[in-house]
Amino acid sequence: MNSKFKYIFIALGILIVGFILWYFKSIVTYILISAVLSIVGKPLVDLLDKIHIKKIKIPKAISALATLIVIWTVFVLFFRFFIPLIANQASDLSLIDINTLTSKFQEPINKINQLIIDYNISTENAKTVEDYMSEKIIVFMNGTFLSNFFNSIVGILGNIFIAAFSISFITFFFLKDQNLFYNGILIFVPEKLTDNFVHVLNSIKKLLTRYFIGIIIEVLGVITLVSIGLTIVGINFQSALVIGLIAGIFNIIPYIGPLIGSSIGIIIGFATHINLDFYTELFPLLLYMAIVFSLVQVVDNVVFQPFIYSSSVNAHPLEIFLVIMIAASLAGIIGMILAVPTYTIIRVFAKEFFNNFKVVKKLTEKI
Repeated sequence: MNSKFKYIFIALGILIVGFILWYFKSIVTYILISAVLSIVGKPLVDLLDKIHIKKIKIPKAISALATLIVIWTVFVLFFRFFIPLIANQASDLSLIDINTLTSKFQEPINKINQLIIDYNISTENAKTVEDYMSEKIIVFMNGTFLSNFFNSIVGILGNIFIAAFSISFITFFFLKDQNLFYNGILIFVPEKLTDNFVHVLNSIKKLLTRYFIGIIIEVLGVITLVSIGLTIVGINFQSALVIGLIAGIFNIIPYIGPLIGSSIGIIIGFATHINLDFYTELFPLLLYMAIVFSLVQVVDNVVFQPFIYSSSVNAHPLEIFLVIMIAASLAGIIGMILAVPTYTIIRVFAKEFFNNFKVVKKLTEKI
């Protein structure tokens, strides 16, 4: 009976903690973002801590403040550089005549319509391929797709000014006292499990630091390679940068992200070069763009992803694939993005507390 009550109280405790986290989800989001930023900024803080001017060591607070300034400088420069480019690109797309756009595909569209008629695929209320393309493309070309996409990123934080101040304030103290986040968690841990949790948190910190730094390197690498490649094949530099940014951001989504990013990039490339002759100039350009995206994906799969998903979290690529697919079925795209760091945390906890099980030993032997 006592054992039953014990498990009931544990379950109730988990539910209460879950409710509290959900109720204060905005604050929890700020804390988690700050924790990630502190992980990314930790190498710079450690580097500054090693600097000595004669025998005077840089105070920890100065190192943390300098790192925070560097982080926000990167963000400001990023938005200062890319937002005008994205706005100009969206403005150019909104000026494109949809009829001119679809007319470029008139011949292949007619063949597809004839094929549908020949094989009785269509129904009475079915739209023609031309009508369907016009309906879908106009949503993208009027600029709402790009604007909604980037607005949704900002909208995650709610009030951007409050969020920026809150995240900066929390991140500063996480950088200044790198055990602060740990100590906050250890408050809720029973005394006899404190050493185990300290070991778990240290392992998680080490693995996630490598993972998030790897993700940043991957995104920057994809942006750089796509932008350079598209510029070489004939896309103007401004459009190439915007397409590279979109490809890099979508590349965070495992497996389907690169496909989405390359599809959007090719659509932008097509729309911004609509005046070219389709068969002699436009079609070859789109083909070259597809080759660029394919080559970048090969580099990503061979160089970037093995470093991030295998080396950084010490897991087999097939293992990571299955985890991402399960996460996708449970939580969609957000699940795919969070799958690897969540699985890493679960593996570390499992190794520390359930290492007597054979399956856990096998899955965590490389940690």
